[in-house]
Amino acid sequence: MPDDATIYDPQTALVVVDVQNDFADPAGSLYVAGGDEIIPAVNDEIAAARAGGATVVTTQDWHPPTTPHFTTDGGTWPVHCVRATWGAELHPALDVEADLVVRKGTGGEDGYSAFTVLDPDSGEARPTGLAGYLRERGVRRAVVVGLAADVCVKATALDAVAIGLDTTVRWDATRAVDVEPGDGDRALDELRRADVQVVGVA
Repeated sequence: MPDDATIYDPQTALVVVDVQNDFADPAGSLYVAGGDEIIPAVNDEIAAARAGGATVVTTQDWHPPTTPHFTTDGGTWPVHCVRATWGAELHPALDVEADLVVRKGTGGEDGYSAFTVLDPDSGEARPTGLAGYLRERGVRRAVVVGLAADVCVKATALDAVAIGLDTTVRWDATRAVDVEPGDGDRALDELRRADVQVVGVA
């Protein structure tokens, strides 16, 4: 069960980040080790959010087949979450009917945060519209779960706290890619330094 740090009400948003087949299924092209193991904890958060009248947002990487984001086109990451493919679909074990779905990277951008996308060449940030949507709904707090802790969860939480939301990450409902050993631990430290509350740390 969620603890007191993640009690939900209508001024809270749960942001479920990228629980997609390519990240959360062992057959996925960019499987995050243990990504499938977090789904029960994420589902618990969704149920608690719904019961409390909170806003539920899901995000999906939704890339075109060719994008500077991919190693095949000179980018950082292997091909993953190509729009309208199995890999881009939300994991079937995820129990969610979202109030809003934010699809990231649709134009070839680096879509790490639920709040902003970055031009892979210039680094210019553009809003996804999520901040305005939450503002219109009177949201003051955000809880962030999903994949991956050291990439899109971290970016989403840092953006959330930067726009003034009281932000919590449930560490037991996320996993790190750890491209470089220790990336997850460094992400945890960075979140804490930014005044993001991190709960569920083993």
